[in-house]
Amino acid sequence: MSFTPAPWPRKLRSQEWFGGSSKDAIYHRGWMKNQGLPADLFDGRPVIGICNTWSELTPCNAHLRDLAERVKFGVYEAGGLPVEFPVFSPSESTLRPTAMMYRNLCAMDVEEAIRGKCMDGVVLLAGCDKTTPALLMGAASVDLPAILVSGGPMLNGHFRGEKVGSGTHLWRFSEAVKAGEMTAEEFVEAEASMSRSPGSCNTMGTASTMASMAEALGMALSGNAAIPAVDARRRVMAHLTGRRIVDMVKDDLKPSDIMTKDAFENAIRTNAAIGGSTNAVIHLLAVAGRVGINLTLDDWDRWGRDVPTVVNLMPSGKHLMEEFFYAGGLPVVIKRLGEAGLLHREALTVSGGTIWDEVREVHNWNEDVILPVEKALAKSGGIAVLKGNLAPLGAVLKPSAATPSLMQHRGRAVVFEDIDDYKARIGDEDLDIDETCVMVLKNCGPRGYPGMAEVGNMGLPPKILRKGITDMVRISDARMSGTAYGTVVLHTSPEAARGGPLAVVRSGDMIELDVAARQLHLDISDEELAARLADWTPHTQAPASGYASLYHERVMGPETGADFDFLVGCRGNAVGRESH
Repeated sequence: MSFTPAPWPRKLRSQEWFGGSSKDAIYHRGWMKNQGLPADLFDGRPVIGICNTWSELTPCNAHLRDLAERVKFGVYEAGGLPVEFPVFSPSESTLRPTAMMYRNLCAMDVEEAIRGKCMDGVVLLAGCDKTTPALLMGAASVDLPAILVSGGPMLNGHFRGEKVGSGTHLWRFSEAVKAGEMTAEEFVEAEASMSRSPGSCNTMGTASTMASMAEALGMALSGNAAIPAVDARRRVMAHLTGRRIVDMVKDDLKPSDIMTKDAFENAIRTNAAIGGSTNAVIHLLAVAGRVGINLTLDDWDRWGRDVPTVVNLMPSGKHLMEEFFYAGGLPVVIKRLGEAGLLHREALTVSGGTIWDEVREVHNWNEDVILPVEKALAKSGGIAVLKGNLAPLGAVLKPSAATPSLMQHRGRAVVFEDIDDYKARIGDEDLDIDETCVMVLKNCGPRGYPGMAEVGNMGLPPKILRKGITDMVRISDARMSGTAYGTVVLHTSPEAARGGPLAVVRSGDMIELDVAARQLHLDISDEELAARLADWTPHTQAPASGYASLYHERVMGPETGADFDFLVGCRGNAVGRESH
């Protein structure tokens, strides 16, 4: 029995490998057949790549092998040939010095694998924080039909009658130990409750934020973001995604058709409504750069500023991703934006329809999880973009996770030159610091760490915690985990390692933060600042060789997405010359 392929409006890209009877075609088909594939699979069926970030060293993605099989079911049903391939998998929880350093490496792997292999379209399997933006970046630079399916969040944690959010409670319990409110033994006991099923963080951390961004951009099927990893409906989502990519190939529906400026505006407003991670700023800027969209920090501030945060999830609120899914998930939030006139309703999605078509009939099943506007966690959510002489190119703060009384603050700087300096001194009872001070951490940006680690939410000194104080203003050029919270100013640009003003802040300087005015000011004269900068020397030397050297040399600042300068833009999917 042979397969008769459906008529296609153009020659499939995969036929450049498999079509005809030339030596090269036989070479490609022959080697593929050693996997037991029938000959008629190469006679016009679309070849669908399954780009898999599965790895047992990336715990959030360790279940993606099963989802890949479900995608294959759908591809076969729709008349395609699925072929799975691995790519580099940057793990947030196990990779040193930081997963962010390897997001761009993963994106390079994804781009070249898609371009160089014999596929007509690709399903992107992601989960852990950096895997979602990396796959979107790589796919955008090739611009073949692509669709993303997430691994989904893990189940709720529970410890002594309390719901435990992954990441969020790690920070809270750690601070409680330092404050003497929790024993080290209890902390270890709580560990078992934090990650009790496959999946990514169950809070609105970066993983769930980026899954939400993919859905809001239109690059994933509606409802994808919130389904728990172990829920059978996650497998159904993977199955349906496999079916859908075949039709996307037939329609030649590409990332550049979907990820328009309007789509990014939808995503930024969605991030404000869900109380999403500050990491989304860097990642969406990088994805936009690959598509050729001029997205800026000012766009982030303008589009998200007047959007209320209505998703009541940790770290901003009290619930977890399970409850968000049961309440209706991201489609409810997107519908809310549409009803408020805050959504480009005609934005195209991977479904082939508009984003409004996908959400117009959904319902909110729990108004304590997805709140009414009048009960919003923050009336003006989004990401606040701060500027001033301390951050000429911008810095960011997440209002929904900050302490309202600290949103306008003037305090004395207590400076840590790098993360090692912070770790060495923060527990010193003689450290000259009180709760009115501003903690400043330098040399933790893209070049400085290197890789811009999630250390910006510096833990408070134990002597402050013992007073019952749980938040202080903290400023750095680092990132923080999407599961973290506090009045934390991040991504200060230019970073200290590039000689930005942050590099010359001294302990004792006065710093003014005014979130409403979007101001971050170092209270010294312009002449004094200029003199300090003229006398500045780099804190560390550049790596001599290897990937770290490439990263240091070519990474851009966080204000443009911290991509490599030579990777910005779309290079297309043209096939190289044969060599056989």
